Amino acid sequence: MWVPRSRDEVFPFFADAYNLQELTPPFLDFQLATPRPIDMRDGALIDYRIKLRGIPLKWRTQITRWDPPFAFEDTQLSGPYRTWEHTHTFEPAERDGVMGTLCGDRVTYRPPFGRLANWLVVERDVKRIFAYRQTRMGELFGAPDRRAA
Repeated sequence: MWVPRSRDEVFPFFADAYNLQELTPPFLDFQLATPRPIDMRDGALIDYRIKLRGIPLKWRTQITRWDPPFAFEDTQLSGPYRTWEHTHTFEPAERDGVMGTLCGDRVTYRPPFGRLANWLVVERDVKRIFAYRQTRMGELFGAPDRRAA
């Protein structure tokens, strides 16, 4: 998703794991369980609690690639999926004469309970989660403040 903010403005927001709460839909009742401050780096461990369809779950991820301000990747060590890898990228990009940042999300996962569960429930939930994320990013990073300083 493209946002009209510089990578220098956008990346620090994503580098703070506590901001993930701002990008996660309320239906997941998302809570970070790792105390502040979280030292974001290769190997950092982050614990979450969510409710998936009302079922409380613990989720642990590890930062498996940390390349500020260009990208980072988190991989599930334990949680609701068989596997989960999420790559976040941040590229300067121009749109309609405005410089901004193209924020990329690439997720590969294997759902619990196989393909049928993915088709019936999981894929739809993942799409809802990322649709909400895009909406929130638009709200948070929408138009830059053009008032005179």
